[in-house]
Amino acid sequence: MPDWSARLSELAVAAEVPGAVLGIWSDGELTITPYGVLNSATGVGTTADSVFQIGSISKAWTATMIVQLGAEGRLQLDDPVVNLLPEAPIDARVTVRHLLTHTSGIDGDLFTDTGRGDDCLQRYVALLVGVDNLFDPGTAYSYCNAGFVVLGRIIEVLDGRTWDESLHARLTEPIGLTHTVTLPEEAILFRAARGHTADHSSPVKTSQLPRSIGPAGTITTAAEDLIAFAQLHLTDDSYKSMQEPQVPFASGVGGFSNLGLTWRIYDWDGRTIFGHDGSTISQQAYLRVDPEARLIVCLLTNSGNGNRLFEPLATEVFTEYVGVAHPEPPQPIDVPVDDRHVGRYERTSVRLDVVHKDGRLVLVESATGDRLAFAEEPEHEYEVLPTGPDDGNHFVVRYSADFPWSPLTFHDSYLFASGRVTPKR
Repeated sequence: MPDWSARLSELAVAAEVPGAVLGIWSDGELTITPYGVLNSATGVGTTADSVFQIGSISKAWTATMIVQLGAEGRLQLDDPVVNLLPEAPIDARVTVRHLLTHTSGIDGDLFTDTGRGDDCLQRYVALLVGVDNLFDPGTAYSYCNAGFVVLGRIIEVLDGRTWDESLHARLTEPIGLTHTVTLPEEAILFRAARGHTADHSSPVKTSQLPRSIGPAGTITTAAEDLIAFAQLHLTDDSYKSMQEPQVPFASGVGGFSNLGLTWRIYDWDGRTIFGHDGSTISQQAYLRVDPEARLIVCLLTNSGNGNRLFEPLATEVFTEYVGVAHPEPPQPIDVPVDDRHVGRYERTSVRLDVVHKDGRLVLVESATGDRLAFAEEPEHEYEVLPTGPDDGNHFVVRYSADFPWSPLTFHDSYLFASGRVTPKR
């Protein structure tokens, strides 16, 4: 068996990640391996029980509670949301299933801070009256944070308590989790990680997303707790439906081939794996579960460079346990490009300007609206390079030369990148 402490250390140094925790559960045997520091400014060391923000992995926790409510007969997945939440200003055709599978069409990257009160989700949902619909419900996929806040509000209304309280009553307490919280004042009672930027690895100045984003991404937890949550989905057939394919995912980055009820379903060289990634303010987290091998792997990091660490580390871990590697990212090809895709593309919280410069395409990403309050960079420039198939519509981008490539596809009226539809203006 490899020395995971040594390998985590070596790979984290190469990826410029200040602190991380690797968790591996293999058919009953748990290994937790910490590395580095939680905060480069204070030098506080990372320990096995340190807590990190898990970002959008929180969505799987919210989805789990929705499935519980379904099992209790209090909702159906194909119920129109407005039947459960009449005040929600969204298309009457949007169902609970659409929200769970990012197919509602809601332009969903709304990060408005609606305060710290227990009514923050209710107030957030009311703001959706001014949000555009990107497409008709059920006709496409576009990653939607707002949809999970709406799901969180449904949980509040049906349970008669806050989403945070339902999370505790429905999941953290029954599972026996001791290091899982939702608010920053709770996180600081533990050894809590602080995010670090990808460019200079300096600590960020904003600790957490607004409470109003809770159901979509504010859970803070330790590796052992996250693995215990994943075990619930490995051992309890009540949640099996969450692993069943609902929406094909065409780009296949990282082996992502289908979407279940929130869980992402991956094909790694013929092995079916499920999981999710999470990214907050310079903290990135990863969770992968191989049901056949009864293997759970998580990685918690306090850096915007987390992906540079995860991909090689996941390859080593999964090669050791099940003989498969993390799929290789797409690669650029050397073909000429034209200016057919030049223009401005825009959705809530982000503007993408594609320009043709010296025979190449460049994409300038600018944070807008509420996202400006916590964006690592208000603006970042990416080179856009073609990839296969050679039809002039498929490209790849990356944050910098040290990062893996990710796909970007142009369509007639929008571009698709980071799992999101961004319309051309």
